Amino acid sequence: MPENQVVTAIEKSLAQIPLDIPLYKRLKLAIEQAIQTQAFQSGSVLPGERVIAGSLSLSRVTVRKALSLLEQEGLLSRRHGSKTEIGSRVEKSMSTLTSFSEDISARGQVPGCIWISKQISRASSTEMMALGIAGNANVIRMKRVRTANGLPIAVETSVVPVRFVPSPDLIDQSLYTVLQDRGFMPERAVQRMRSRAASADDAIHLNCDPGAPLLVTERRCFLADGQIVELCETRYKGEVYDFVFELQR
Repeated sequence: MPENQVVTAIEKSLAQIPLDIPLYKRLKLAIEQAIQTQAFQSGSVLPGERVIAGSLSLSRVTVRKALSLLEQEGLLSRRHGSKTEIGSRVEKSMSTLTSFSEDISARGQVPGCIWISKQISRASSTEMMALGIAGNANVIRMKRVRTANGLPIAVETSVVPVRFVPSPDLIDQSLYTVLQDRGFMPERAVQRMRSRAASADDAIHLNCDPGAPLLVTERRCFLADGQIVELCETRYKGEVYDFVFELQR
């Protein structure tokens, strides 16, 4: 979207914000409203502080404070020396078993992946215990960057026994599509979640700073007969992923 259209969308939203709110918070709310009403899409680039300040007759301090608040909430992504992008937050329900591609598609975005490695190898001791397989069993180990609209939001490592998928060449974008076609679609999963700081390797793949907060899930997926079909660790950028739980008494 051209800069003038972005500024116009923000200006229209700003006119609707009550005047008794501090100016930097009004601007923050105006940009937030424009994002939520999809006046501009995730991944769009905002004009610079100078352009926004000049177009809206605001000080750059006011603009900077508003953008900082939005960045803290994950609605914007800013890095030193780079442009400011609209964030692409994704909601992940913890009550249903869905693939990454299904989650992203449900948000109206285009899922994708960048392969880091995809190979057959001997299972590690940890993988043997987690998957319930013998010590001499081979697995397919896949590591990839998962993207939404071309933006990296997670690093995923999946391990699948070769009896379910005999060759890594069968997998293009979606592992679950292959499992479904072969009659091994998972029926349930056990998942745990923790936080960790991004390593230097994570930072390269996810385009974030080393030490940035990540949400890490470890999931074991089961067939209807109890066999474990997949062990998966996914490291999500904390600023773009929301996990939603439904609780009942």
